[in-house]
Amino acid sequence: MKVLLDVKDNKADFIIELLRNFSFVKTEQLTPTKAQFLGDLKGSVEEVTLAKQGKIKLQSARDFFA
Repeated sequence: MKVLLDVKDNKADFIIELLRNFSFVKTEQLTPTKAQFLGDLKGSVEEVTLAKQGKIKLQSARDFFA
């Protein structure tokens, strides 16, 4: 299972060190660019989910590019 954590900068070193002490946990730090991409992707997926539920209406590609 993969888990993405959002940790305050001043606590990040502590959390990473803590996780590295567990033999069954593999840690990988993301670059700021990758973190931004994943955040944007998550937001997009949430928008699509809300649109499928009829809670929001998405902008058409034609309107987007006009």
